[in-house]
Amino acid sequence: MQCTLCSEHSELYCADRKRSYYRCLTCDLVFADPDSLIAEADEKAIYDFHENDPYDERYRQFLSQLSEPLLTKLKKGMRGLDFGCGPGPTLNLMLEEQGMQVELYDLYYYPDKAKLQQRYDFVTASEVVEHFAHPARSWQQLFSLIKPASWLAVMTSLNELKTTASFKNWNYKNDPTHVSFYSRQTINWLAERYQADYEIVNGRVILFRC
Repeated sequence: MQCTLCSEHSELYCADRKRSYYRCLTCDLVFADPDSLIAEADEKAIYDFHENDPYDERYRQFLSQLSEPLLTKLKKGMRGLDFGCGPGPTLNLMLEEQGMQVELYDLYYYPDKAKLQQRYDFVTASEVVEHFAHPARSWQQLFSLIKPASWLAVMTSLNELKTTASFKNWNYKNDPTHVSFYSRQTINWLAERYQADYEIVNGRVILFRC
């Protein structure tokens, strides 16, 4: 199986009752069998059930894992894009409250492709990259959105599991819309691919700068 990120050779990693997973021998991405991907209409139906309330303090606390370290890198007035903001945009409000300007893009809910033809001082992707069915194309798009010496802030649950048994029991991979899983090795591969510096904050937030 060809890796969906780096196009190198991957091998069958494990399988559960619903789908098989492959692991790349080069970039260490673990990805669901492409033949098991659900239709876009079914994917959106799942997202429609998400109850992301901009005024829910618990949700804001969750997003602060990304916003707080990112804000230490930014200056007031900078302009960014919340990529994959979902049906209840909240991260943009949190950043705007701190003096930033934030545009929105989401494939299903804010599908203004003109926002993807611009470049920004920062781009955020919170709980987005695990949904990438075509990660090579999607990561290239993310990095193309930032200006030189600007920031790409990503939040996802990193795969730090050491055994296939642990992966099979990992609840994060059970969401049928989660199809790409990244280890620290994968993040390092991405940084090298896009000539970016990076830091990992709290084990789940990655700040790229290139």
